[in-house]
Formats: sequence, structure tokens, C-alpha cells
Amino acid sequence: MSPSPRTNSLQINEERRTRVSPSPSLKFAIWNGLLTRCLLLAPVFIGVHCLAYWLRFEGNWDPSIRSTLLITLSWVVVIKLVVFVWFGIHRGWNRFVCFQDLLAICQAASFSSIILALGDYLLLPNASIPRSVFLMDWGITVVSIGGLRSMARVLAEHDQPFFLANPTRTSVFIVGANDSGEALLRTIRRNDHLKYRVVGFITDDQSTLGTRIAGIPVIGMLDETCQLAEQRQVSEVLISAGELSGKQVRDLVDDGRQANVTLKVLPSYEQLLGGNVDVKPRTVSIEDLLQRDPVQLNLRELHHWLDNQVLLVTGSAGSIGSEICRQLLQFSPKQVVLVDRSENGQFFLERELRTIAPDIDICVFIADINDVMRMNTIFREVRPNIVFHAAAYKHVPLMEQNAGEAVKNIVVATRLLADLSHQYDVDSFVMISSDKAVNPTSVMGSCKRVAELYVQALAAHSNCRFITVRFGNVLDSAGSVVPIFRQQIARGGPVTVTHPEMKRYFMTIPEASQLVIQAGAMGQGGQILVLDMGEPVRILDLASDMIRLSGLSVGDDIEIQMAGIRPGEKLFEELHTDAEEHLPTSHPKILVANSQRHDLNHTLDAIDALASLANAPNAAIISELQNIVPQYRHSAPAPSQVSRPLAA
Repeated sequence: MSPSPRTNSLQINEERRTRVSPSPSLKFAIWNGLLTRCLLLAPVFIGVHCLAYWLRFEGNWDPSIRSTLLITLSWVVVIKLVVFVWFGIHRGWNRFVCFQDLLAICQAASFSSIILALGDYLLLPNASIPRSVFLMDWGITVVSIGGLRSMARVLAEHDQPFFLANPTRTSVFIVGANDSGEALLRTIRRNDHLKYRVVGFITDDQSTLGTRIAGIPVIGMLDETCQLAEQRQVSEVLISAGELSGKQVRDLVDDGRQANVTLKVLPSYEQLLGGNVDVKPRTVSIEDLLQRDPVQLNLRELHHWLDNQVLLVTGSAGSIGSEICRQLLQFSPKQVVLVDRSENGQFFLERELRTIAPDIDICVFIADINDVMRMNTIFREVRPNIVFHAAAYKHVPLMEQNAGEAVKNIVVATRLLADLSHQYDVDSFVMISSDKAVNPTSVMGSCKRVAELYVQALAAHSNCRFITVRFGNVLDSAGSVVPIFRQQIARGGPVTVTHPEMKRYFMTIPEASQLVIQAGAMGQGGQILVLDMGEPVRILDLASDMIRLSGLSVGDDIEIQMAGIRPGEKLFEELHTDAEEHLPTSHPKILVANSQRHDLNHTLDAIDALASLANAPNAAIISELQNIVPQYRHSAPAPSQVSRPLAA
């Protein structure tokens, strides 16, 4: 006969009580530890109270004073013990003491003093404790208990003087006389595995020069780092990831190479909180050299725009699309809809996003954005409020060989998604474009420009707010130049560069994604917004930096070879056409490329003609693209060139 549900419930509850209740030995250990700490606190309270009396009467104790002290001492100690245990002061006697612990000691001392004063007034009218004794008792208690609790931390973090310094420890500078620098110093002092002795702080803020942080002086400015390192026999300089701009890191690396000083990077708090990051310092990476000032988002504006909205992202499995999805999760969307035809990409992205934000509704669709019926079904089902259109082909040489596919995936697909956004009353449509759309020399760039023209033209006839965001290369995205160089260096070279003077704008994936979202929130219908990408980087310098950062030498260990400009490529990317005017916005990193908008019917006819040639030979497609985009100057495929090495 099976047991009743009630019997099972009773058994389960009994098991829970058995598991939760501590064993007798554990109870004994807990009470024993509490008693031990109380026995340690009691002599301190006795000494503090006696010292307060001694100071109050300057050591001149007559019999009446001694009598009052003896009468009150026992209950003073008992009350203070009870109050301090109640506030938990008996716990945490270790090196992780902080300011909050001092506040707790002050609260416990104050509360016990109030109780003692009230008890003295009500219960001992004939043996009253002088009021000044209460004040002295309070102050000495805070100092003594705080000092004892801090002793473990003082001993653990104590820096030896220079003449007693352990020779196995490396003398270092910390860059950043701020919260990040102080946190880095604290980490070094507490971590025995980091064999460093911090000599001083380097700052970029003139006002902090000459000050001290946790006893370590702020000794110089950034441009004096290597000179000061030579004077003080410092061999390494430590920075937190993201603390300096890419230009500042490049300057430090170059100066350090000449002065034989190594620059090392420790992970930032964001990286540590984000997942599995090694706490040990690492050498400078190419991402550090290209790092720029962090993006400042208008979070109030973004919350107002994104919260409680259905957000649809096309190309969600790509580098930019997936990062947009991650960034959107910091808000409170009603639903995030992922659309991509990559099954594996969608599978892993969904798992990641559900781990990051388990409470947000995430809907995943495997779909081709050129499939009219499928996309119509998705829009009808989810009814998105905001669409981020990140899906597109991006490899210029491949699109030169497959012009028809570029037309389908970039032009026709964008028209379909824009039309569906208009049809289903989407509030905002954000299209991601490229700097290659400016005075294009490639099929990919000209197709992006045609898509821009259509989105601009449709904006004048729709309640949907159509916005185009234009930016350049994304650092370390799939198939970009950085991972290619990394693979070539790992194989032993050569590293291939197309032209010694070729330059490109670079943005990090998070930076580009954050600015896309910010631009979408602030842009007006029909606008083309351009992201400020800083100064362009010479690809040859990028390759040289990556080789040197790998601990190798250009020419001796790894050769750089010139492979010649590929079809569709140009030496310099541009941010706006000659007919466009750059206007500032309320965000310092977002500009408006102001230009004349095209007629919708004329643009539709042009796209229909282009779409009808999608399966035609490349020459016919290129000719039609040049009719639509007069600025398009097609570069014919160059004859194959023999790669030639570049001298170091």
C-alpha cells in the first residue's frame, strides 16, 4: 500500500529540517566561536572603560570614584557585549575590513552608549557615571575595536620600504590616479600571486600630481612614464583595460619599447563581472591599441524608447546583430525577436542570451530575409515596434564576383523589410549601412547606397521612423582583418597587406552596437546618421603592431607582403559624399549626413529594374548600379600580382 501524499509531505519536511538544522558538533563550534570572540572583546571593554575614567580624572582616583567604577564596570561590559554581538561586530575579524565595518562599529558604540546613559540615569542615581566618561568611552571603543579589526588588513597589505623590499618582486607603476588605479593597487596588495611592488601612480590629471593614494605617491604625467621608470628602476607599467585611449596606449608602447619598459593590462571590473577572465596581467593587445573613449549613452532616452517594446533584430547571429541583442538586454523590452538563417548561430546566441537575461522573452526565428512569405508571417505574428536591420553581406571581393546575390541580400531584402515595417505600423526602423556606401567603388558599397536611398525615400511617406546608421570596419568581427592577421602570425607568416597606404576606420563591436542603438533613439525619420570613428588607421601599421605585440620582429620573424588592392577596394574610406553636409547632433559621436532625398516612385522603378537583373551577368548589374548611383566608380579586377615582401 503506497503512502499517502500527506505522509510523503511529512517525510519531506522532516528531511528538510534534518538537512537545514546544524549538527550538534556544528552548533558547538558556532557557540564556541561566539564565546571565544566575546571573551576577547570583554578585556577590551574593561580596559576602555577604565582608561576613560583615568583620562577623565587625570589618574587621581579617590575611593568614591573607584567605588563607582567597580559598581558600574560589570554591567557596562555586559551591555556592550550584547549590543556588539547584536550588531555582528564579533564576526569578520579578517583582512577584508572596509569603511562599512567602521560604520557598524560606530553604530554599535553609539547604541551601547545611549543604553548605558539611560540605565545610569534611571537605575544608579547614587553612583552616576560622569557624562564625559561616556564620550571618552565611545571614542576609545571605536578606535580600539576599529584598530584591532583593521590589523589583519594592515599586515596583509603592508608595503615594505624600498631598502627592505623583496628582490623577487617587480617594481611597477600604475596608470590612473583614480578609482580604477586604487582598486588595482588593492588587488596587488591582497594577491600573493601578483609579485609586484607599486612604486607610484602615473596620471593624466594635472591636479592629482603630488597627492597619495593609499600611501603611494602620484609621481608624474603620462608623457613622463618611461623617463620616470628609468629613474626609479621600474620595468613594468600596469593599466586597467579600457582606462586609456588607443592613441595613449600606442604612445606608451612605443616609448616603452625604446626604454625597455613593458606595458601590461589587467581586466576591468566589467570584464571580471562578465565571465571567465584571468586576473593575471597580460601583454597589450591590438584591441588596447585601437581602444577609444567609452561611449556615453543617454540611458533615460533609451529606456523610454526601448522599454516594454517588441524589438526585432535581423542578422542576429552576426557580429553586430548579436552584440545589439546583448546590449538590448540591459533594458526592459517586452520581447526580443532574433531573425537569421544561421541555425548554429541562432542556437548558441539564444543559449547565451537566456543565460544573461532569463526573465526577458526571447523569440528565435530561422528565416531568410529574402523569403517574402516567411518574413510577412514573422511580422504578422510578433508585431514588432522597433526593427534593427543588421543582416547583409559584407565581404567586398566576394560581392564583386557575386553581384546578383549582393543585390538580393542588400537591396531587395532591405526594401522588403522596410515595406513590411510600413505595412505593420512599426514605430522605428534602423538600417545599418557602411562607409563603403560613400562614393562607392564596389558592388557591396553601391548596393548599400541604393538601400539607403530607398529607406530615405520611403520615410517621407510613412509613419514609421526610418533611420540609417553608417559606420566603418568593426574590430575583430568575423572575417575582418584582425583575426586574419592573427591567423597568419600564428602560422609563421607572411602577413599580407593589400597596399602600404591603405587606411580604414575601426570601431569595437560593443561601441558600434551601442551607437547604433543610441542613433536609433535620437534620429529623425529619413536621416542618415554617421558614427564618429576617430582617426583612420593605416593597415600596414596595424599589421606591424600585431607582429610586435606577439613578441616577434617584422622582417626577421614575420614578413609583411604586399598583395595588391583587391577588386572593389579603395585606399581611403569616406564618411560622407560631396553632396552631403555633416551636421552635429546632441551626441558627440553621432553626426547627420544631410543630403537631398530621392523621389519614392523613381527609386522604386530603379530598384525594380535592378532586381530584374539579379540573375544576369555581373556586367549588366554593375551598369544598372551606376545608373542609380552616379558616384559609383567600378574598379575592374586587377591582374593577379605576385606578393612582394616589405622591408622592416
